[in-house]
Amino acid sequence: MVLNNLNYPLDFKFKITTLASDFNITDRNGNYVAYVRQKMFKLKEDVIVFNDESKTKELFRIKANQWIDFNASYSLSEIATGRNFGRMARKGMRSLWKASYDVLDANDQPKFKIQEDSAWVRFFDGVVGEIPLIGAFTGYFLNPSYTVTGIDGKEYFKLKKMPSFFGRRFQLDRLIDIDDEEESLVILSLLMMTLLERARG
Repeated sequence: MVLNNLNYPLDFKFKITTLASDFNITDRNGNYVAYVRQKMFKLKEDVIVFNDESKTKELFRIKANQWIDFNASYSLSEIATGRNFGRMARKGMRSLWKASYDVLDANDQPKFKIQEDSAWVRFFDGVVGEIPLIGAFTGYFLNPSYTVTGIDGKEYFKLKKMPSFFGRRFQLDRLIDIDDEEESLVILSLLMMTLLERARG
């Protein structure tokens, strides 16, 4: 199974009524694409991607390779067949200033990079977010964006945090066409990255 024939932009909308980090993915027409749930109380991140909020069918799994995520990588696989799509690897030290991740295919070959567009948004989000009362509103005026670039240098996707309280909503646009399997690899990577980066406002 691959994620294909998607009608962009896709909306990632987090639920605030659950303790777990859950979010819905819908397409341009409001149709369900997937439901993402991060398992609670795990030392290593463990994420299941379901067909929808009913959680009747498990589609994909994303698992961290170590319990300390500073330099972790995350395996991306299909549940029904166990097929490995590849993995996303966090760039440790650089992530302190500007988020950066590598996306590798099933053969562990680099295919894409995910990079935060502005380090200053991250910096001011961290500073202003600590100010009582005012910090609660950073989700409306400090909204990071991320670009997915191929090894060919082309920009394939753009992920933006949309104005919202508690960092509830992100929007993903595809900039140019891409192979279906590579599209699945990128989207699964972005799902995990969104969970990792969302806490910043």
